[in-house]
Amino acid sequence: MEKRKIILAVGGSSGSIYAKRIMTKLKEQSDIILGVVMSDNAIINWEIEIGSFSQHEWPYKFYDKKDFNAPFASGSAKYDTMIICPCSMGLLGRIAQGISSDLITRAADVILKERRRLIIVPRETPYNLIHLKNMVSLTEAGAIICPATPSFYCRPQNMDELVDTVVDRVLDLSGINIKTYRWGE
Repeated sequence: MEKRKIILAVGGSSGSIYAKRIMTKLKEQSDIILGVVMSDNAIINWEIEIGSFSQHEWPYKFYDKKDFNAPFASGSAKYDTMIICPCSMGLLGRIAQGISSDLITRAADVILKERRRLIIVPRETPYNLIHLKNMVSLTEAGAIICPATPSFYCRPQNMDELVDTVVDRVLDLSGINIKTYRWGE
């Protein structure tokens, strides 16, 4: 069976724990190839919010944000899903306007033009009208906007469980089969 190829882009807004939980949960998925690209602010925020960051702690291939030779900079590499988590409003706006100035925005553009799955997890709040219009533009282009809005009906007992209410939704939207709380079960 061919492995699925997924991109995780970690943007520069607060919410590094969401990206960390996605990376942690995907380690359990042997049928996925994950390419990771991080903005400069993503690494800064990770270290402020979580602690030191090292690519070597993870079993994934990391790509420099300026590496336009990365496989997912082209549609022919057939990455089927891109998750941008967390996503700042600046990054969301650049993608909505078709500005491909780095690997994250280029990969998002590729995913949209190939009609593949782009899941954007904005973490900022509140939204202004520009943010909302950019989200509408991206939704109309085929992206899924999944704000980092945790839910509480599963009664999370700690920070990871709370964060997982968002992460599990993102992984569900990605088509990844995970064990998680399901309403009514």
